[in-house]
Amino acid sequence: MLRKGIELDINTKIELNNGVEIPVLGFGTYLLNPGDEALAALDCAFGAGYRHIDTAALYGNEAEVGEAARNSGIPRQELFITTKVWNSDQGYSSTLKAFDRSLANMKMDYVDLYLIHWPLPARRKETWEALLRLYDEKLCRSIGVSNYTIKHLHELLKTSPIVPAVNQVEFSLYLFQKDLLDYCSSNEIIIESYSPLTRGKKFGDRRLLEIAEKYGKTPAQILIRWALQAGTVTLPKSSNPKRIRENADVFSFNILDEDMDIMAQFNEGYRVAWDPSSLD
Repeated sequence: MLRKGIELDINTKIELNNGVEIPVLGFGTYLLNPGDEALAALDCAFGAGYRHIDTAALYGNEAEVGEAARNSGIPRQELFITTKVWNSDQGYSSTLKAFDRSLANMKMDYVDLYLIHWPLPARRKETWEALLRLYDEKLCRSIGVSNYTIKHLHELLKTSPIVPAVNQVEFSLYLFQKDLLDYCSSNEIIIESYSPLTRGKKFGDRRLLEIAEKYGKTPAQILIRWALQAGTVTLPKSSNPKRIRENADVFSFNILDEDMDIMAQFNEGYRVAWDPSSLD
């Protein structure tokens, strides 16, 4: 595991390969309904200490992310905002237009991280070229990809003048993609884990419940802490205020090495989202 000890806290940031710092804990907004639900959840997240918010054009809640950020009173430079280009907008000129729409939706001058949402065959290369332009124009402080496998990353690295800062993928205790984690680490790419909570599908696992009881934590807190100690930037999502606060309360304990070893056996390739490995 890449991180040990309890030195992490909600303000901890790590350095991306271009020197930009990213908070290790982020707030995911997938399936967070636009409107009052999203605004309330984001307000609670800011109050709980989150400063890293992950959205996407697909999610339909970029406007709420921007509004909640402004309403929070937190200086923009203290926030880390990510959004993504969706498949229907991939391609060089269409990606540039999609990015402009995202900025307009959020009423922001820049984003901290812009991602290709999926490695869409035939269009991901020119989409990446558009991201390189946006990065050169300083409209995004860093750029990266999402749902890329090793083969997709290898293809990109052969021609790209810069290495993507981030690869955001489904990654959890039950989907421990160690080979991908090692590959990214060797290329100075940070793994961001989405769906680290398995959308609650594994909360009833007896083995997980035993670990949670040992530490006096919820299954969700154990899953988040595990992902952090595995070396990822972790993006839990909830619309429930109590759970939003609980999900941020993962820095007062450390999972011992012996339990990390036990938990390594939990991996079963379990996915709650789409599998990108079939994409050429």
